[in-house]
Amino acid sequence: MAHTLTIGKLAKAAGVGVETVRYYHRCGLLPVPERVNGTIRQYTQPSLKRIFFIRRAQSLGFTLDEIRVLLQQSDGDSCSRARVLAERKLGLVEQRLRDLERLRAELTHLIGQCKANGDEASCPLIETLSDSTGWANARDAPLRP
Repeated sequence: MAHTLTIGKLAKAAGVGVETVRYYHRCGLLPVPERVNGTIRQYTQPSLKRIFFIRRAQSLGFTLDEIRVLLQQSDGDSCSRARVLAERKLGLVEQRLRDLERLRAELTHLIGQCKANGDEASCPLIETLSDSTGWANARDAPLRP
């Protein structure tokens, strides 16, 4: 018989909590092993590898639904669906980077105005944040995290 782990040992080896393992069961991401002779469930190396796969995919920004599709790909489907998901994810990352670059430029500009302002009573940063004229256009734009 292959080396087996209890749910607690599996969770510890994977660096997650037991409830996370159970959550992956409920989500259908991790198969629930049968009870051997009516005893506790025993997990094998493929279960541990699957949790590592899930965690790595999450660290790359994939949602659990996307991970489910990726797991199907790793179970033998074609690579094209996985590539499409990754390309979509990359597009979102690139958009976030553009948004962050814009935010950096804006904050750098405002900080520069504050430094140039010195100890004046009015603060350019506070004035900019208080200015509602730009809000009319911004409130119609979708919010991004």
